[in-house]
Amino acid sequence: MAGGFGVSSGGGEFEAKITPLVVISCIMAASGGLMFGYDVGISGGVTSMPDFLKKFFPAVYKKTLTPGLESNYCKYDNQGLQLFTSSLYLAALLATFVASYTTKMLGRKLTMLIAGIFFCVGTVFNAAAHNLAMLIIGRILLGCGVGFANQAIPLFLSEVAPTRIRGALNILFQLNITIGILVANLINYGTSKLTDGTGWRISLGLAGIPALLLTVGSLIVVDTPNSLIQRGKLEEGKSVLKRIRGIDNVDPEYLEIVEASRLAAEIKDPFRNLLQRRNRPSLIIAILMQVFQQFTGINAIMFYAPVLFQTLGFKSDASLYSAVITGLVNVLSTVVSIVIVDKAGRRMLLLEAGVQMFLSQMGVAVVMGLKVKDYTNNLGHGLGILVVILICSFVSSFAWSWGPLGWLIPSETFSLEARSAGQSVAVFTNMFFTFVIAQAFLSMLCTLKSGIFFFFSAWVLLMTLFTIFLIPETKNVPIEEMTDRVWRRHWFWKRFIDEWEMDAPQGHA
Repeated sequence: MAGGFGVSSGGGEFEAKITPLVVISCIMAASGGLMFGYDVGISGGVTSMPDFLKKFFPAVYKKTLTPGLESNYCKYDNQGLQLFTSSLYLAALLATFVASYTTKMLGRKLTMLIAGIFFCVGTVFNAAAHNLAMLIIGRILLGCGVGFANQAIPLFLSEVAPTRIRGALNILFQLNITIGILVANLINYGTSKLTDGTGWRISLGLAGIPALLLTVGSLIVVDTPNSLIQRGKLEEGKSVLKRIRGIDNVDPEYLEIVEASRLAAEIKDPFRNLLQRRNRPSLIIAILMQVFQQFTGINAIMFYAPVLFQTLGFKSDASLYSAVITGLVNVLSTVVSIVIVDKAGRRMLLLEAGVQMFLSQMGVAVVMGLKVKDYTNNLGHGLGILVVILICSFVSSFAWSWGPLGWLIPSETFSLEARSAGQSVAVFTNMFFTFVIAQAFLSMLCTLKSGIFFFFSAWVLLMTLFTIFLIPETKNVPIEEMTDRVWRRHWFWKRFIDEWEMDAPQGHA
């Protein structure tokens, strides 16, 4: 999602300056994150535009036009409409496997270029669409771009950035996703006012701007030293390392990269290695955090915010305006996470957000259950504002917890040889459940009605209990000490650390 992607830093600190190449890599993160966020945010606004519905989904358009023809909760229940949103994530899910191969064999730079090309072509298909097939093909191409970008960009950032700013860059990528969502909501707000029927084309077409930024950026930057060295280009890798660090003596970091590449090369089947008993705590947490991240209901709200607000009785203009407010809250709350995550700790943020998300969702469920019936809507102005406040409360708590931490914690806990394969599994899991929620949400809203928020509240309660008992604190723990200081000391996970690892020469009793 609406959740972002990241790879955390290692434990060592090497001499480095913040060079122009590092600044360019930040722009890369911004363009990749903006593209993903824009895709998430734009679909909900477009699918609430009458001209778009009239052209591609006339059955839905008819239901929204005739009061009392359909339940308030079922106006937008249409599998084709849901496929428009969810096809992107299904394509991303499948593209992740190919991207894992290209990232390793062809490098981070070329994989990002492939992502940019997919984004550009997909944008053209969407903006020029004359039928539903063109629209879906465009979304599938954008999904392939998401799969490639979200595999390569976090790796690129983590390998280019100096250690002291690597952690911030992880959440910075998530921040740019939230900015992309906000920009999409603002653009939808503007284009929805156009009366010539071109508003939806402009909204979809403007995705070309971050797509071009990513494409051009990937042509300008060099590949990472880690990628070059991993592919046997040792001298070129060392030369690039000197350029991005801004110093001549890079031998300590260079030798560590060479050694890490040698150890990684000894793993013939990284996915089979991932299933080793000693990797199971990290793997279980990585998978479940992606599942829980989606079942907070955040993507359902961010995808369909304008549609959801219209269901609550807001007019089209007011619903998009409300979606802009939630988008702004999303951005500001992610900044909060950047500031306090290394001070307050991961568990504290997850636990506080669990309580806040649960209460917010329950509040929305109660108000909707009492005031928004199938064929009547007695929400009123005051309660309408209350619902917006409750949704903003939910979005803010997600944005400083499960949004960034759903990716940061798994990236911190995988061992070096399992990290790349672990990220692929995490991305796959995230995209799969993003697809499931995107495809099912409007039908669930129609079936469960206000109970949809009780459904997500139950999941929030479950993930909060999971946090209390099974997610360890990883704040200020170097990655190479994770086994000693986290897994061996945890009441439950310590049983998965096998005898081989405990007796390994580098291990500590």
